[in-house]
Amino acid sequence: MNARSVVGTPQAGRSLHRFANPGQFLRLSGAVLPWLTAGAVALTTLGLVWGLFFAPADWQQGDAVRIMYVHVPAAWLASAGYMALAICSVLSLVWRHPLADLAAVEIGPVGAGFTALCLATGSLWGKPMWGAWWVWDARLTSVLVLFFLYLGHVALVRAFDDPTRGYRAGAILALVGVVNLPIIKFSVDWWNTLHQPASITLTGAPTMALSMLWPLLIAAVGYMLTFAAIVVARTRAAVMERRVRGLLMARAASDGAEAPVVASSGEAAPERAAAERAAFQAAAQESAR
Repeated sequence: MNARSVVGTPQAGRSLHRFANPGQFLRLSGAVLPWLTAGAVALTTLGLVWGLFFAPADWQQGDAVRIMYVHVPAAWLASAGYMALAICSVLSLVWRHPLADLAAVEIGPVGAGFTALCLATGSLWGKPMWGAWWVWDARLTSVLVLFFLYLGHVALVRAFDDPTRGYRAGAILALVGVVNLPIIKFSVDWWNTLHQPASITLTGAPTMALSMLWPLLIAAVGYMLTFAAIVVARTRAAVMERRVRGLLMARAASDGAEAPVVASSGEAAPERAAAERAAFQAAAQESAR
């Protein structure tokens, strides 16, 4: 029998569950979050200011094309955020990773916000180009379905008294909804749509001028960092809430025993790390919010 098939999966599971320690996640995210936030503010500001005020107007669309610098990055992050939600759902269903559950819960509202921004700015862009605020175009309709999938996930994970059932139901919905992502991507190729084809592809050169492409890409990276910073901050808050609940439950269960002392180095002993993970998981099952 192949040794990889025997050893590889348990090692992967142990590697993933090592990060289920809330203290370790808080330390890592605390170090990364300021850099994410600074990069998000700097790049988003640079990309939007460059695109909205200094990039050239389009020869056909005029200044209306400037909505692109807000709309297109939001559209990219709406789909990418849902893929992140699906990955967290796989980690939740396969490895029962508690941080994946919390991350999925926090990705849902953020992804819904970016999708709403995509739909709103697309409507503003479509009015002068198509003469209507909304058309039942394949691309627009599939993005609207994506928005409803986000909202459904947000509602479903909070719909059960047992949070574990909510996490599992939300994960299943997220994975079922993945089928919508290729529809969004290829809808302009599969059907006759009003929406223009992609100007940037992985297989060909971009069809827009570099003076418009660079601010768009910078804004997109800024949006990506913004999405990540918001999700990390929300997940940190959720972990701290669950951790406090778990430690209070552990203290109550010990019938007044003294709380463990934190080492001066800030590193938890293996026994304490295991206790924190157990308390963290118990608290997550105790409260859905």
